[in-house]
Amino acid sequence: MGKKTTETAGHQNRMVSDEAIFKVSKEIVVKFIEVGRLTPANFDTTFRRVYTTVRETVRSGEDS
Repeated sequence: MGKKTTETAGHQNRMVSDEAIFKVSKEIVVKFIEVGRLTPANFDTTFRRVYTTVRETVRSGEDS
């Protein structure tokens, strides 16, 4: 898969890989664990919600 690049007002916008979305989501969840907001009982639901939110946010910006 190639990366699509778009030049907009001097800035390059590149498609974000699924791996990058996963890494960002993981870092957010790690922070939740560190501050005690996430337990093993709600890990699955929380990770899915974080991953979905990050993915939808990133993908909505790629349509521009």
